[in-house]
This record gives sequence, structure tokens and C-alpha cells, in this order.
Amino acid sequence: MSRILITGGSGFVGQALILNLLKKNYYQIISLVRSFQDDQKFVEQLIAANIFEVDLPDNLDVIIHLAGRAHILNEQTTDPLCEFRKVNVEGTLQLARQALDKKVKRFIFMSSIGVNGSVTLHQPFTADALPQPHADYAVSKLEAEHELKKLFAGSDTELVIIRPPLVYAAHAPGNFARLLKLVASNLPLPFAGTNNKRSFVALENLVDFIQTCIEHPNAANQTFLVADQTPISTRELVQYLKQGMGKPARFIYIPQLLMKLGAACVGKSKLYEQLFESLEVDTTKAQKLLGWTAPLSTQQAMLQAGQNYLKMKE
Repeated sequence: MSRILITGGSGFVGQALILNLLKKNYYQIISLVRSFQDDQKFVEQLIAANIFEVDLPDNLDVIIHLAGRAHILNEQTTDPLCEFRKVNVEGTLQLARQALDKKVKRFIFMSSIGVNGSVTLHQPFTADALPQPHADYAVSKLEAEHELKKLFAGSDTELVIIRPPLVYAAHAPGNFARLLKLVASNLPLPFAGTNNKRSFVALENLVDFIQTCIEHPNAANQTFLVADQTPISTRELVQYLKQGMGKPARFIYIPQLLMKLGAACVGKSKLYEQLFESLEVDTTKAQKLLGWTAPLSTQQAMLQAGQNYLKMKE
């Protein structure tokens, strides 16, 4: 039975991953969280500490490092990159050094598609493409990747790096939660002429991929991009969510140039990029090396997210 430590065990991805792994009955799960959670008493061991202070238990087989400093909507610090580096680089390395000392067999690091860039113009991002991070968060993730590779080089600890795009479900935090609220509002949305292509990854699909990376020998010392099988436009995304909610989709046409200029004027250029530009992910490497395909199609997962969102609001 494999002993697995998961950081960020109380988070959006961490909770789903733990519940999925416990169903298998051949994993012993240790959850590392910032504070004790009553709803996580079912794990073998719950450790409440930050990654700078934790003393890792012995005999771990795998560490899955999900915890980190994510995007901050209303950033207050004067040097955001420094704050991202403290947690996402220095904190990760603190954990990784212990993993090396304790001879952990595999270290799985959750990175971000932002390492590749924020927009695709002519072809999808691939795992081996030249990184082009455009945000402080993504820069810190790329730096962590580089430092982990150097640290584990020549050791018996295998490194697996996963770069997902936006992870979604009915209870997703952040931008997807705001989008669900907007879609449920019945307001007409300005996506009538939107033909972009964006990759997303359903929470269920990401959890399935992480489990594959725990077990598959070919995952060792590899970097993978993970996403749902089919990229979709923002218009299609709204249509699927609306369909799941049992609501008709209503769109209006506003020229994209006008939307872009308007967004820039109110300091929302990043939001425009996320809604109207393309970001496609090529998962061929995961398919060929690991034989992995997403269990849920994009349409299935989006419909499910819409349905479950309404149930949550009842």
C-alpha cells in the first residue's frame, strides 16, 4: 500500500483528489493543511503546518504538492513576484529537500499552463515548447520547476510536473465561480461573434490524471500538459453551462475590437484575454506516454457543472 502525502489537502483540487484516492483502498493518505479540518478526519493522518515548518513523516512513497500562492484578485503587496517566490519557489524547495532526504520515490508538482504563456495564436501549447510566462504567478511556477529539476537530478526521487489550464467544477473558486454566477443570471452575454478556442480541465479529469501520474512508470521525470480533450469557444462554454442549468443561451454581438478597447479603459485587459482570446493545450504527450485520455468529454463536464451549480443554489 502506497503512502501518499498531499499538500493543499483542504483545497479545491486537494479534497477531490483525496476522496478519489481513498476509494481505491490501496493508498494511505496523509493530508498537509494550514489548519485542522473536521471534514478530513477520514485520512490516515492530518498534519496542520505550513510547508516551511512541516517535518515530513517517514516512509512516504509519493508527495503531491498542490499547495501554493495562487492568483490574488486584489493584490495589496508592493512586490507580488517576491511574495509568489517565497511560497511557490522557496516553500516548494523546502518540501522537496525533505523529500530527497527521506528518499521519497516520486514528487508530483502542480504547476500551471501559464508557464507556457497566456495566449495561443497559431498552434496549441505543448509540453516541450519554450516557456513564456506573462504573469508573476507563472514566473514563480517556472522558477520552481527549474529548481526542482536541478535538485532531483541524478537522485532516486522521480519528478513529475503537471501544467493544467483553468480547473472547473460547479464549486470551483475564482474566475469560474464568477462566470457561473453570470451565466445563471439570465443576462444576454456579448459572445455572439466569439470564435476563440480555449482549453479547460474538469476537476474529475485532473484528478484522474494525477492518479495516473502516481502509478505510471513512464511519468517519471516528465512534464505534462493536461486538459479536456476538446477546446471550446467562450460561446460554446456558456451554451453548455446554460444547457446544464436548463436555461436558454442569449447572446448579443459587440465587435471584439470595441470590447478590447473598453476592457483596456477600465483596467480589465486580462479579463478580455481570458474571455475572447485563445489558449489551446496539446495533450498528445500524456496520451502517448501514459495512454491517458480524459474520462469526461468537455461537453459532459460543462453540462454537469451547470447542473450541479443549480443544485448547490437550491
